[in-house]
Order: sequence, then C-alpha cells, then structure tokens
Amino acid sequence: MKKKFDLNEEQIDRIIEMAWEDRTPFDAITDQFGLKEQDVIELMRKEMKRSSFNLWRARVQGRSTKHRKSRGEEVDRFKCSRQRNISNNKVSKR
Repeated sequence: MKKKFDLNEEQIDRIIEMAWEDRTPFDAITDQFGLKEQDVIELMRKEMKRSSFNLWRARVQGRSTKHRKSRGEEVDRFKCSRQRNISNNKVSKR
C-alpha cells in the first residue's frame, strides 16, 4: 500500500470480512478504518491469495451495493442479518 496504516491483525481480518460482505459499502470501511476503496483493494491484494483476490474483485466490480450512492433506499444495513460471522479468517490469507 502507498500509505502506512497501523492496523493490527484483528482490524485487517475485519476489513477483509467487510469487503467480502455484499451489503457493506466501501464507505463503511472508510468511516470505521479510514481506508478508501483503492486502499481496501491494495490491502486485499496484499493479504489474500491471488485466486481469492481475483474472485473477490470479480464479485465486487460493478456491484451497486458496495457504493452508498448506487444503493436503493431499501438497503439500509451494513451487514445482512443472514450473513455469517467469519472473524479470524485465516483461510483466505497467505
């Protein structure tokens, strides 16, 4: 990443979890951690295996729920109530 961010492992895991969630916009990550969308992309590229990163990028690209301005009025949550908690996500990390 271009900038030096002081993030511990728990914060990095939470950012990865939020980035994978369909209903969590990048703006929520910016609000909580100060990382812009490009910073999140760089973090995901650095922390994940290449194949996992490619799957995530394909999934996120063009998804309207990842941007607050593109979301419909009916979507007002950061996290889907049916979404499982995947904290301490070691599987997708290098």
